[in-house]
Amino acid sequence: MKTLFWSCLFLVLFTYVGYPLWMFFRALFWPRPNRRGDILPRVSMVLAAYNEEENLPNKLRNLSALDYPLELLELVIVSDGSTDDTNNILASWRNPSSKIVILPEHRGKAIALNHGIAEAQGEIICFTDARQTIAVDALKKLVANFADPSVGCVSGALMIGENPTVASSDGVGLYWRIERCTRNWEGLAGSTVGATGAFYAVRKRLLLPLPPNTILDDVYIPFQVVRQGQRVILDPRSLAWDHVTPGLRQEFRRKVRTLTGNYQLLRLAPWLLTRVNPLRVQLVCHKLLRLVIPFALLGMLVSTVSLHRGLYELALVLQLAFYALATLRIFGSRVGFVSRLSSTSLAFVVLNTAAAVALIYFITGKKSVWVP
Repeated sequence: MKTLFWSCLFLVLFTYVGYPLWMFFRALFWPRPNRRGDILPRVSMVLAAYNEEENLPNKLRNLSALDYPLELLELVIVSDGSTDDTNNILASWRNPSSKIVILPEHRGKAIALNHGIAEAQGEIICFTDARQTIAVDALKKLVANFADPSVGCVSGALMIGENPTVASSDGVGLYWRIERCTRNWEGLAGSTVGATGAFYAVRKRLLLPLPPNTILDDVYIPFQVVRQGQRVILDPRSLAWDHVTPGLRQEFRRKVRTLTGNYQLLRLAPWLLTRVNPLRVQLVCHKLLRLVIPFALLGMLVSTVSLHRGLYELALVLQLAFYALATLRIFGSRVGFVSRLSSTSLAFVVLNTAAAVALIYFITGKKSVWVP
């Protein structure tokens, strides 16, 4: 039981503390800086939309207001079998540089993106989602990184919160800040594992068709870029804002889908765990270890209940206190510092519960449906 406890504790600490610190020190002492330049290649913005009548008008205005030469910016919008007012909104939109693709049936985001890529004429393909707002100068900053010929994919940075000058301070917001820092350090040390789906760009010549039903295009595409010998980096200056701070229920659903996508990646691209993948170690540490953390947490709890003496008794008390804080948050406790701790603990519990559910979904073959 002692071996179980210490093994599980090491796994949890390495995944959430050790690996980010490893990336931080690699970026600090062995950096691979990329060259930025004042370049303006032809860019195609590709947006796949499914029943996005609520978000689409604001998104179209946002794309039209980007600080990029109009003659060099193409907008490709794909409606994936939408049944609400999405198609009417697109039909009434007047933009000379836009291409509208209406798919008669809902076939999933991967198929919609493949149609958008096929229509795009730009040297750089920039992917975005309907809900998030891109900063006016973000596209120009993002594209500047392609002045470095070693860079094949650049991710923007997603900020969570209603106030565009202050990041969210709740548990989910804290998770995103840590995730954003880790990805940035990975990119500074070589290549980041995945991109921000709300805003990322790729050289078109590096794009391969997405397999049908691909859940994580923003991870699958960057790994294909790395496989072709190009870097994937994050530009923290290129901001996209999600002004709606997700509740824990929404974040739970999102994480189940994302983590199920991690399992799917191994089936779609088994080469990811071979030497062909130069980011194999980062993939395991950043993505795959998180899938087993729920079982490590269970192992810690079971082992300390069994040992229940000395140091292990203290460890048990600390674990129970942590889960009690999460329970307080469920019942709406909001008392200053305790509120922030309980928010963080509940977010941690919810995200790891999502990892366990994702495993069940993968084993049982339950498919994650793309919803707006």
